[in-house]
Amino acid sequence: MNEISDFLRSRKKANLLITAINCLVFLVLSILGNTENAVFMLRHGACYTPAILQGEYYRLVTGMFLHFGLYHLVYNMICLIFLGDVLETEVGSVRYLLIYLLGGLFGNLLSVAMDFRTGEYAVSAGASGAIFAVMGAVLYLVIRNRGRLGTITVQRLGLMVILMLLQGFTDVGTDNAAHVGGVVSGFLMALFLTGRRKNHKTISGT
Repeated sequence: MNEISDFLRSRKKANLLITAINCLVFLVLSILGNTENAVFMLRHGACYTPAILQGEYYRLVTGMFLHFGLYHLVYNMICLIFLGDVLETEVGSVRYLLIYLLGGLFGNLLSVAMDFRTGEYAVSAGASGAIFAVMGAVLYLVIRNRGRLGTITVQRLGLMVILMLLQGFTDVGTDNAAHVGGVVSGFLMALFLTGRRKNHKTISGT
C-alpha cells in the first residue's frame, strides 16, 4: 500500500485527476452494463457521427471519457499517466488540461469529418485522441529542447507515435482519424501555448 500511495503522491495533480475520472466512469458503466456493447455505450455518450450531426454535440466530449472494455482503458491510462506527467511538468496544469481536452475534441471533430466524407459510421469512444494530443505536445517540446527532454528523445517518441498510428491504420475498429487529429492539434497547441523559447527544465523518473 505504501508503494501505491507514494506512486500516487508523485503524480502530477491534473493528470491524475483526468486518469481518475476515466477510471471512475469506466467503473460506473461496468456496474451498469457491458462496456464492450456498442448500443450500451451509445446510450451513455459514445461518439456516433449521425447523432452528433443531429445536434448531440456533447458526445464530442463525453466520448473522450468512455472505453470499450478493460484492456482499452488500461492501455490508454498507462500511456497517459506517464506522458501526461511529462507534459504537465513542462507546461503547467492549465495548459496541460487545454491541450488534453481541446486536442481530444479536435480529434473527434476530424473523426466526424472523415465519417461524413466516407459515409461509414461506427460508435467510437476513448481517450486516445486526447492522449495523442499529449504525445504531439511532448514531441514539440522535445524538438524545441534540441531533441531531448529528460530521458525522452525525439527519436524514441517519434517512433512511438509512428508505430501507434500505424497500428491504428492496420487494426480493425480503431478510430485513427481521432489519433491523427489529436497528435497534430497537440503539436500545434504546444507551439502556440509555449512559444519557441528553449525550456531549461529537466525531468527524471519518466
